Amino acid sequence: MNVGDEKGCILDSVVSEVNPTTVLELGTYCGYSTVRIANLLPPHAKLITLEFNPDFAAIARQVIAWSGLEEKVQLVEGASGDLIPKMKEDFGVKTFDLVFLDHWKDRYLPDTKLMEACGLLRKGSILLADNVICPGTPDYLEYVRSSPRYESQYFKSHLEYTKVEDGLEKSVFLG
Repeated sequence: MNVGDEKGCILDSVVSEVNPTTVLELGTYCGYSTVRIANLLPPHAKLITLEFNPDFAAIARQVIAWSGLEEKVQLVEGASGDLIPKMKEDFGVKTFDLVFLDHWKDRYLPDTKLMEACGLLRKGSILLADNVICPGTPDYLEYVRSSPRYESQYFKSHLEYTKVEDGLEKSVFLG
């Protein structure tokens, strides 16, 4: 359930290219991708990562602490559908420069639409979605690839530590 080394390099490349100051990660798991992202952020940047499972969140908190990146990372426990509408009021976020989707695959599309409805995406915001082939997110892919609001690009890769095809979809929000 972590992004792994091969897709981690793609993640690193996108984070470096975007150079974001506000990042939302949906699905923390053990904190591997959280640390990869936070390590590449400029000093004033903030990463909010959401994790539904309290056991995973506890482990991720330790991993983030060991990495020394606690000042850049805010780990929040709860359901993305409940927390996304509170981002502006509770977390002081205007919009996100980068959103990394790596949580429940059936939540990719509803959470994307929720971020749009809540005004959390600005022209140029980047959505980077993991596991779009395996286990797959066909409704999300159909949406970002066919919507005039997005310009998308697929990065072919493999399911973590296997030869099974998977990949990431990078989608630029056009407004």
